Amino acid sequence: MNAAKKDPFRGYRGPAREVMERFGITVWCEVQAKTTRGDFEGLVLPRSETSDELHLVLKLTSGYNVGIRHDTVLEMSKVGYREAHYQIPEKDFPTDPGHPEVKLLGTGGTIASRLDYRTGAVIPAFSPGELYGSVPELADICNLETEKLFGVFSENMGPEQYLILAEKTGEAIREGFDGVVVGHGTDTMHHTAAALSFMVQRPPVPIIMVGSQRSSDRPSSDAAQNLINASWAAGHGPIAEVMVCMFGPTSDLYNLLHRGTRVRKMHSSVRSTFRTLGDIPLAMVEKGRLTPLKDDWRPRRDDRDVLVQAAFDERVTLTYYYPGMNADIVDALVEKGYRGIVIAGTGLGHVNRLIYPALERAREAGVQVYMTLQTFWGFVQMHVYETGREILELGVIPLANMLPEVAYIKLGWALGVHPEDPEKVKELMTTSIAGEMTQREPHDGYLILQGGIPEVQEFLEKVWR
Repeated sequence: MNAAKKDPFRGYRGPAREVMERFGITVWCEVQAKTTRGDFEGLVLPRSETSDELHLVLKLTSGYNVGIRHDTVLEMSKVGYREAHYQIPEKDFPTDPGHPEVKLLGTGGTIASRLDYRTGAVIPAFSPGELYGSVPELADICNLETEKLFGVFSENMGPEQYLILAEKTGEAIREGFDGVVVGHGTDTMHHTAAALSFMVQRPPVPIIMVGSQRSSDRPSSDAAQNLINASWAAGHGPIAEVMVCMFGPTSDLYNLLHRGTRVRKMHSSVRSTFRTLGDIPLAMVEKGRLTPLKDDWRPRRDDRDVLVQAAFDERVTLTYYYPGMNADIVDALVEKGYRGIVIAGTGLGHVNRLIYPALERAREAGVQVYMTLQTFWGFVQMHVYETGREILELGVIPLANMLPEVAYIKLGWALGVHPEDPEKVKELMTTSIAGEMTQREPHDGYLILQGGIPEVQEFLEKVWR
């Protein structure tokens, strides 16, 4: 006997359960509810074990879930019963000798998933059969082989996982796969993209990182489109770099391919969260077509040559400067044995004079300190003002327009590759390897449309539907 039959009120307690008992409703009942906030019709879902006791949850016919507070319910009637099993169907993945071979490496995330209503957790689908059952269009794009490396939330991805992922990516390339897709949670995807960009250099095939902002059981999920376009770009696309493939606009018109060293997650929940900073995206992908937006990308090659340098020294850190910051912050890092510090400074690359002595002590201790910017757009230019020139004299090294998180990842990698040679570390850090520093920013790279101003509202009225 399953848990739902043992407990018809699974997960419900307190006032919410009292409402269900009053109207003779259990979990999996199809109900019509009249409330002070309107009428609803849907399926009563179990609650997660950690949820509150004030709301009932209905899955509406639209596919969305809605929470109904117990004290708003005026009337509730049962119109049916339908126990739901949110399991992704599994089918044999058909192969075609004419299709490219793509390797999908899984780290976690919600590319395809079902929802466990006992815990409220999203359980990812990953085998080729599960993915085909969820996104059958994949069979028209490529022959897919999957390998699950980790099953972690992206905040738990770190140097240990980067090293394994880099080695496995290189292995897939040498085995002859035509492209590699990496399924990853979105929160730290840009960190891992940077790590792969430095650890797997000059790949002959595309390496595409992909995730989803919304899980597959939601009607607004971006998972299927992201996976379809990422798989197409990996198997058929001409660009052989580490890239992130995610929604372009908030609608489902197309995806963008962002260079792995110039991309960042910019919104906590919208589907078009990833943006290229200090540049423009590499390409658009839509319905089996890739349209390059730049011309400085590395092309696909027929060889299997790839340089894998899987190394990382974890004794590095990223520190955002803030007004009033004291020297003891830097001193503490040096005392704890950190070998490299990246500072995200203000303006053109500035910090206050309070920490000058600590910067000098860091230099004397052999700790390398690099300067990036909090602004994300623009270049470190430390010769313009007296403050910048003073900081340069203390041994702080500017990193042009490298993004702070990318600089942190690169420094850990550089120190791992050359643990005993600070000059080679400095040379690596100040040389652009994977597009992390550019000669200039394009005129259309920095565009922020501020809502409310007349010209933007006029534009939105033309395109917003």
